[in-house]
Amino acid sequence: MAVDDTIYKICTAGEWRAAEQAGSFAGSAVDLRDGYIHFSTAAQAAETAQKHFSGQRDLVLVAVDAAALGANLKWEPSRGGALFPHLYGALAVKAVGSVAPLPLDAEGRHVFPALK
Repeated sequence: MAVDDTIYKICTAGEWRAAEQAGSFAGSAVDLRDGYIHFSTAAQAAETAQKHFSGQRDLVLVAVDAAALGANLKWEPSRGGALFPHLYGALAVKAVGSVAPLPLDAEGRHVFPALK
């Protein structure tokens, strides 16, 4: 089992604003389709952005306390067999440590803050 204290969700700023108003995040369209909320570890986040959000503007990086998610958080194999965190249930806003914008650089790649 992977052990990461902080996991990350990439979503649009609008999706996150709606989650803050509602007090929880049910997931993006892809999450709802798959039946769980997709997260990445610090080591996986940049590749996730490149693969699934290439060139997309108005994104945020939501840092979440993995321990606060309890038994609904499962570590499951995905890309290349690596374990990824998947949340089966809504993400409570109170489990979020920070939210940072993910701007694009001159080459169209997302610029990440320092990750734990």
